[in-house]
Amino acid sequence: MINRNDMSGPNLSLCANANLRKAMRVVSQAYDAALKPSGLRGTQFTLLAVLDGHGELSLTRLAELLVLDRTTLSRNLQPLLKEKLLAIRRDTDVRVRLVAITDAGRARVAAATPAWRASQARVEAILGDDRFAGLLRDLDTLTEAARTD
Repeated sequence: MINRNDMSGPNLSLCANANLRKAMRVVSQAYDAALKPSGLRGTQFTLLAVLDGHGELSLTRLAELLVLDRTTLSRNLQPLLKEKLLAIRRDTDVRVRLVAITDAGRARVAAATPAWRASQARVEAILGDDRFAGLLRDLDTLTEAARTD
């Protein structure tokens, strides 16, 4: 049984935040290393792949899908815009900006996808099908629960 009432100080081995961040750093480093030949980082690949799958989105909707604040999203978009992997335009409602993946962005995602698949397969192999599926369910549940608090 986990002793959550220990008053000697925080036990970070039981801290969801510390453990999720530790795992995320290692997983991010592995995906970044695999994607390096494509010139993309894992965060950039994810952003481009979301747009490739969803089509043109408002910046607000893209931020919601990625669970990012608008400032972080804008910062993450800048290098992709400079490389012309994305394009932003104003909607008919001038307050709304729409972002879309370009043909160059689609080509970059296609070129990076085999490396992403290899990283994905490694994670799935380490965990096994059932644990991997459970991890994804648990992360979805945690994300939704943390959003509403």
